[in-house]
Amino acid sequence: MMSNQNNDYWGMPANTYCTLIHLSQLTSLLIPGLGLILPILMWLMNKDKNDDIDRHGKVTANWLLSLIIYSIICFILWVFIIGALAFFVLGALNLIFAIIAAVKANNGQLWVYPLSIQFFKV
Repeated sequence: MMSNQNNDYWGMPANTYCTLIHLSQLTSLLIPGLGLILPILMWLMNKDKNDDIDRHGKVTANWLLSLIIYSIICFILWVFIIGALAFFVLGALNLIFAIIAAVKANNGQLWVYPLSIQFFKV
């Protein structure tokens, strides 16, 4: 049974944990690939303990899976030069979207990433 109690998750309240789920995808700037793995792990480790963590994890996972698909398309389009520009736009969107989602999460709101394919129903 899920609860929305104000328990601590890794020593943080739930809204801070949700904020970090979104921001953790930016760790790829330091260690390539970590920004795909860390948010998913954070979600999976606590999704059954808190509804908000489950919902924030799902919207983040939806965005990350969509980002992978869009990156593959950009790679294919690289031959036509437009892929390079598209990669730049995709990187900028990822940064902007993660920050917006984190700010909303910190305020207790759920923000669904635009352009994300709904693999997991929120």
